[in-house]
Amino acid sequence: MEHLSDHGLLALVGRGDREAFARLYDMYGGAAYSLALRIVRDRDLAADVVQNTFLAIWTQARTFDSSRGQPSTWILTMTHHKAVDMVRREERRRAEPLDDAPAALDPEPPVEHQAWLGVAREQIATALARLPDPHREVIELAYFAGYTQSELAERLAVPIGTVKSRTFAAMNALRDALAALGMRPEDEWNTSTS
Repeated sequence: MEHLSDHGLLALVGRGDREAFARLYDMYGGAAYSLALRIVRDRDLAADVVQNTFLAIWTQARTFDSSRGQPSTWILTMTHHKAVDMVRREERRRAEPLDDAPAALDPEPPVEHQAWLGVAREQIATALARLPDPHREVIELAYFAGYTQSELAERLAVPIGTVKSRTFAAMNALRDALAALGMRPEDEWNTSTS
């Protein structure tokens, strides 16, 4: 298993290979837990998020499209989404009155907003895939896996100044790649005018 790439491991997981699944968990379970913990801020909930994420990986591995990005990005993005869902679920649960009937659930965002988010995710994945490996790596580890700059310096075995300059360069390269795809994050994500 050590010689297999992440893509190879995920393909084996898609065929039900438990050893490949265990190897994938060993590789990304810690990063997924760190990311989940940063979002949910509760160790038990973070463990639940990781469990839900890897259950989804086990059941959905065969649907992974390698042309859309790296398995690590897919795993950590899924972790992020499940952690945010967990926070929302916990907020709703805590906000429900104990003696009243359950409040109506929030309606889903409008279809236009959901469609825009889908397009934005695809454009970001495409832009990330176009970045050089060192830039993509620093963005994935910092923003998807939740590593601090000090942790990145240690993990990548480079000085912290290199991590900072690489992160700055990576974010500029990502902004340029998104602009080349017709997406301007500073305009798209500015909700103050809407």
